[in-house]
Amino acid sequence: MKPDNKNIKICVVGLGYVGLPLATALAKHYPVIAYDINKNKIEELKRGLDSNGETKKNLIINENIDYTFDPKKISSASFIIITVPTPVDEFKRPDLTPIIKACQTIGKNLSSGSIVILESTVYPGVTEEVCVPILEKTSGLKYKKDFNVGYSPERINPGDKIHTIDRVVKIVSGDTPKTLAVIARVYGSITKIFKAKSIKAAEAAKVIENTQRDLNIALMNELKIIFDKMDLDIIDVLEAAKTKWNFLPFYPGLVGGHCIGVDPYYLAEKAKSIGIHPQLILAGRRINDSMASYHAGKIIKLMISKNINIKKAKVLILGATFKPDVKDLRNSKVKDLADELRKYGCDVEFFEPMVDKKEIWGYENIKKNKIKSKVCDLVIKAVNHKKIGKIQFDYEI
Repeated sequence: MKPDNKNIKICVVGLGYVGLPLATALAKHYPVIAYDINKNKIEELKRGLDSNGETKKNLIINENIDYTFDPKKISSASFIIITVPTPVDEFKRPDLTPIIKACQTIGKNLSSGSIVILESTVYPGVTEEVCVPILEKTSGLKYKKDFNVGYSPERINPGDKIHTIDRVVKIVSGDTPKTLAVIARVYGSITKIFKAKSIKAAEAAKVIENTQRDLNIALMNELKIIFDKMDLDIIDVLEAAKTKWNFLPFYPGLVGGHCIGVDPYYLAEKAKSIGIHPQLILAGRRINDSMASYHAGKIIKLMISKNINIKKAKVLILGATFKPDVKDLRNSKVKDLADELRKYGCDVEFFEPMVDKKEIWGYENIKKNKIKSKVCDLVIKAVNHKKIGKIQFDYEI
């Protein structure tokens, strides 16, 4: 296969926070089939609407992009990219169901000579040990004879207008040198690339990126607990410490979302399967997962000190998404905070300006114009949205 624009047609499978920006970027150079199983999402995208609010209308509407929920159109693509979620189940175990289903759909519509690239965050081995057998079984094609695979981990950061897809280094890998050359050419047309030595190395690189961040934030959270006990403001401590040239400026907080709060479990599960119990990785997860409960306890003590009746106390939480200035509620630890406060008998409401819903997780989401007239016993600033601005609050996370 000669890697030029004329004979490469791309299909992006999954049009969420990762897939849509990737499809619009690639469409500047190649014809793109943008596939998603969500029919309503496809109809919105055809009108130029991104429900996540991340991609502009002028980029979505492009004659080079064919938005579709028809899987048969995948068969016309020679370069297929999987950008589906990789969550964990209720027991914190990797749930590869979205990837498995995507591979089944692709396999049923896979044409000979195609390359399939996985972008979803996984543990080392998933591309070749999970995806390839499914693609072979459902397509009837032979791996490395009729089709090839690669891995190029996504580095989309929702809400980040600086580290956009065209401004970050993209790791690429392939099962053969020829496959890698084509993958490098395609991704190289939209951003800088780094060629990993193997598919497993690329998979491992991605999963440790977020594991490293998770552990650093866990350290800050543990330090916060220690300094709180000493009546020390950790922000004051960190402002002083970061004047040293090699100090890493991480901060404490609630760690949620679909990456940092999830990816370490993928690496941990793989480690267990080869007989290693990852102590540090799981210790960091335990600390970060416990912080909502820790903050709830502090909030209850604060209300008691102010002689507020905990039962039916009206608590307003500002922000519900997993990070500032995004609409994504997935795996947000603010929900855990609200649930903990409700256990004590508090009447909890949200003000979440990024989410156009009357209710969030069964809690009322009040409108902005109601805040000034709202009578609350306590106001908590949980997420630092720009739209929240300088609203007064009693407790900040």
